[in-house]
Amino acid sequence: MLLAQPSPQVDNRWAPLAFLIGEWTGEGGGAPGQGSGGFSFLPDQDGKVLIRKNRADYPASKDRPAFSHTDLMIVYNEPGETKLRAIYFDTEDHVIHYTVEPSGDANSVRFVSDNFRLTYRKTGPDSLALKFETAPPGKPGVFTTYIDATAHRNQKPN
Repeated sequence: MLLAQPSPQVDNRWAPLAFLIGEWTGEGGGAPGQGSGGFSFLPDQDGKVLIRKNRADYPASKDRPAFSHTDLMIVYNEPGETKLRAIYFDTEDHVIHYTVEPSGDANSVRFVSDNFRLTYRKTGPDSLALKFETAPPGKPGVFTTYIDATAHRNQKPN
């Protein structure tokens, strides 16, 4: 005799961020210059966390040589809490603890700390606008744009 297995409960914690899931190619500019690169937002650890891996490449300018920036962000749900959080690490030794603020319509999300704000906004089925803002030390919440960029979801090969 075969017994039916109960269906696993669907975890909807990522529903407000579903528009981000996938692999993306981006381009944009700001304080570091005109750059290009890509990032991914993918579930990991049996869907319990989202991992963002990012790489941005900047060409040489008259003031500096070409360089690359890589970072890793883990989006998670603290046990017993409903609000999502994120922790960010990069090759410049930054560690940023973010509160995650999805919009009610699930078309944008802000990652916010005292001195940093990263916003993703859906602009089409496979396109995003993103903005990274910084606030000077001692002036939390007084943000100015550091990077303004767009990204397009990479299409899977057939």
